[in-house]
Amino acid sequence: MKRRTSFLLLISTVLLYAFVHQKTGIEQSVFGKMPDGREVGLFTLRNAKGMEVKITNYGGYIVSCTVPDRAGKPENVVLGLGTLADYLKGTPSLGPIIGRYGNRIAHGKFTLDGTDYTLFTNPSGIHIHGGKVGFDKKLWDATPVDGAEPALKLQYTSPDGEENYPGTLNVNVTYTLQKDNALRIDYKATTDKATVVNLTNHAYFNLSGMKADVMNNVVMIKADKVLATDKTQVPTGEIRPVAGTPFDFTKPTPIGAHINDTTDTQIRYGKGYDHCWVFTDQSAKLKLGATVFEPTSGRLMEVYTTEPGVQLYTANNLNGSVRSPEGIAYTRRFALCLETQHFPDSPNHPNFPTTTLRPGATYLSTTVYKFKVQK
Repeated sequence: MKRRTSFLLLISTVLLYAFVHQKTGIEQSVFGKMPDGREVGLFTLRNAKGMEVKITNYGGYIVSCTVPDRAGKPENVVLGLGTLADYLKGTPSLGPIIGRYGNRIAHGKFTLDGTDYTLFTNPSGIHIHGGKVGFDKKLWDATPVDGAEPALKLQYTSPDGEENYPGTLNVNVTYTLQKDNALRIDYKATTDKATVVNLTNHAYFNLSGMKADVMNNVVMIKADKVLATDKTQVPTGEIRPVAGTPFDFTKPTPIGAHINDTTDTQIRYGKGYDHCWVFTDQSAKLKLGATVFEPTSGRLMEVYTTEPGVQLYTANNLNGSVRSPEGIAYTRRFALCLETQHFPDSPNHPNFPTTTLRPGATYLSTTVYKFKVQK
């Protein structure tokens, strides 16, 4: 029995060594084809510390993100799907680039420079995540960059009037796998006509390696205020202090501590957490905005961003109808999103940081998801 245990331990050690010391850099494979025949790529980025990220240029989806736990065991920590066909069916935004405008715009309407614009709205009467055919449903031009910090550069040109947004928007998004087990996302955009832009990524994180929901995840958000919303979860314009409310994550707090406090109107509106926190530091410098710690695995994720806010969403609407490639059902509160961004519905709230982009100016935004372990 001892000999068998020793043999299994040796095999595990060899496999772990092989994973950590496998070829670093970026590899490209065929993920499938679009209905019109265009080929879609799957790009695998690896570093020397055991982190691996798979990204497709269809929608810029993060298909998987594999990082070690405290014992050194690598596991995927991002909700993804197995095939391009699965993504083409439509997903609950499982890790794509969101644009032109991340999050919500009330009634799908805004006015810019005296001109009224009407966008696509969902059954709730709001415009969300870029519209009917947002950036998550586009095939982006991809340029892989090999090296010690492999990167994938994605480019898409959104024509004037697409989804009824004004201006031809030229967008570049670069995913870089850094040496210190961090995934950096750089966004850049220019326009030929005044428009509104709010780009983000909608990755769902499950730091347990898909073994449990996120209710025991300990979250810290460096934000002393949060945006109040109406019943459709569109901001009312009120910026509320988090002190003394279920939204206070200024100190590390388990997600499950107050998520079911339905005496709070905002919790009822969101069916849990689905709100935009306002960072105490509103500067455009790259700063620590939030952390998530999963006690069982020991994984710690730090989120750095240049953005003024972050939307914490606790997967309140997942219902198990979508499954992982291994057959794991993605159920309610099985993951969480930390969508770094400007505020939802900013075009309709002059007191919010502006999301207007004009010709001659450049939209720039950076977010870094850095993974560590705690013993």
